[in-house]
Amino acid sequence: MTTDNSHGPAGAGPRADGLAGVEPRALPECVVIVTPRSFGLHDPGLRRRLEEEVGTVRYCPGPLAAAALAQAVRDADGLLCGLDEVSAAVFGGAPRLRVVARYGVGVDRVDLEAAARHGVTVTVTPGANANAVAELTIAFLFALARPLVAGHDQARAGQWPALSGVELAGRTLGLIGLGRIGSLVAAKAASLGLRVLAHDPNVSESETATLVGLGSLVAESDFVSLHAPLTDQTRGMVGRSFLERLKPGAGLINTARGALIDEAGLLWALEEGPLRAAALDVLIEEPPLLGNPLLQRDDILVTPHMGPHTAEATSAMGAMALDDLLAVLKGRAPKYPL
Repeated sequence: MTTDNSHGPAGAGPRADGLAGVEPRALPECVVIVTPRSFGLHDPGLRRRLEEEVGTVRYCPGPLAAAALAQAVRDADGLLCGLDEVSAAVFGGAPRLRVVARYGVGVDRVDLEAAARHGVTVTVTPGANANAVAELTIAFLFALARPLVAGHDQARAGQWPALSGVELAGRTLGLIGLGRIGSLVAAKAASLGLRVLAHDPNVSESETATLVGLGSLVAESDFVSLHAPLTDQTRGMVGRSFLERLKPGAGLINTARGALIDEAGLLWALEEGPLRAAALDVLIEEPPLLGNPLLQRDDILVTPHMGPHTAEATSAMGAMALDDLLAVLKGRAPKYPL
């Protein structure tokens, strides 16, 4: 097999649109593009296995915008990707593409209708990073309860103030979304002595959280944590009308999708509304521009979408994505298709 670290296939000629007339290639002839920088980082056996099974592997460190990705996959049979923009143009310009194996479960950056039109199977890795994101959520809870970042900064500056905070035990955590990640957060938070409320229209019972209406959750929670998928219904759901109903002094956590929050409404809630602080691992625009006001405030903790990135989670995502990518290329059904 061959490997290549370039951002596109050398010497690739013009390709026709669609899949008509394109015969699937045998596995030793297949070309696979890999964009996640963490693929095989903690488990080199993943790269060895892929390189032994297929003819050519090209590593194109992402996430890639649609134009760069379209160039990279023009002669590809498979794409193993992360937060790359897999648009209709990408599918249209890759007539041999048979499978997109994506890290994580969010597919808002994949044009699923275009994938279906071009006969491309899209797979995900459900549950692989759930514990990693849940643990970061708990870390954010502690950071909102106690001024850890401010304490660190002031100690380094030679100051030694008596910084006060609150204890988590006895406080109320409200979870919006009670899927794999939300359920893990609920269990971890309950073990810390928090009262856990949850709102999820798709969940009818929970052993660790009390299911309530959205209005009750917003009004009663000391901390609100978002774990909902991004859909037309949830986009911008945390806007001014939501935020103005928060309990005074509440904290907000988002480790799900940046577009769940109306960022202008968030700034209003911190400046004039009831919100005391926020911890955000995701933003609408990633990476954000340096002038983004969310980066300038001491009452917002922003981290660079690091929730899924633990050694354990990235290895699990890589293995699951690789299994399904190879399954499709071998003509078998994948385990986790969309």
